[in-house]
Amino acid sequence: MITIMIFDHLDTPMTLDQLMALDAIVQTGTFRAAAEHLHKSQSAISHMIKVLEDEAGAKLLSREDYRPTLTAEGRQFYAQASRVLHHARALKSTAHSLAADEETEIGIAYSETIPSEALVAAIEQVHQRFPATHIRLYKEMMGGALARLMEEKAQIILSSMAGIESDQVEAIPYRATTILPVAHPDFEPARIDSLKTIGDMYSYTQIVVADTSEGRFTQSRDVLSGSYRMTVSDFAMKKALIVSKQGWGGLPCYLVRDDVAAGRLKILAIDGFPPRRTRVYKIRRRDRAIGKVAAALWQALGTYEDQALIETGPGCPASMTNLA
Repeated sequence: MITIMIFDHLDTPMTLDQLMALDAIVQTGTFRAAAEHLHKSQSAISHMIKVLEDEAGAKLLSREDYRPTLTAEGRQFYAQASRVLHHARALKSTAHSLAADEETEIGIAYSETIPSEALVAAIEQVHQRFPATHIRLYKEMMGGALARLMEEKAQIILSSMAGIESDQVEAIPYRATTILPVAHPDFEPARIDSLKTIGDMYSYTQIVVADTSEGRFTQSRDVLSGSYRMTVSDFAMKKALIVSKQGWGGLPCYLVRDDVAAGRLKILAIDGFPPRRTRVYKIRRRDRAIGKVAAALWQALGTYEDQALIETGPGCPASMTNLA
């Protein structure tokens, strides 16, 4: 069993299991849920917390309400315990990585906001070197890539930095992209070249994509609150509905620039809803060591400066200057 000495005057050292039990209670809200999360009995969890409190010399949890809550002393203790658990998990991850020659499986989650050619080329390069490793791809929208990273389903993600604490991850600029508000030229707002207000657009259906983060890292961008709305699962269906005059919405430049150039779609001039320029980053967690194959993929993905496929065309940026 791994033990961690918190106070050097204690006869019995605190254990990592005890700190994990406290963390599970705080995260799940009840002793029962913590027991299920850690695959232990509820009585075992209760005993570990009692011993932990005895060793700390302070009451860490208030049990007066239905859900246990941290006391003032408990909040101070838990802040330190969280740091210990963070470093312990990072150490365990490093040990596993050192013990393994090649991972049996790696995951990468990517935002559909950017084209996939560079990602496909990197995967091809890595798969040729490590054919036995199963590479699992997750196509995500909004906060979905971040969710896959924090759930440890993906070791690497290609995503914006929205909702991510910079000290939690290593993030390298990977691609620039622009979201353009577009509609079919025959869609009523597109027939008028003058600048439209947000209020003008409320009576027209906006096509939006669903966030795939399943709630935990939900993001909402470029959505008019209170307007008519149709929600889809990906950009392909969103574009199809816009092309068929069902509504309007924001789409990545690489998906629509040819249609705009050919007159099949039109960029809308909306006050308060201009083309949004943004960065997509190559991201991995700082507290998780990546294995040999994931490291090779990280290297193969390169950086923004390595990319030849910088967006060009109607409304597309030529550089990353002033990106959001």
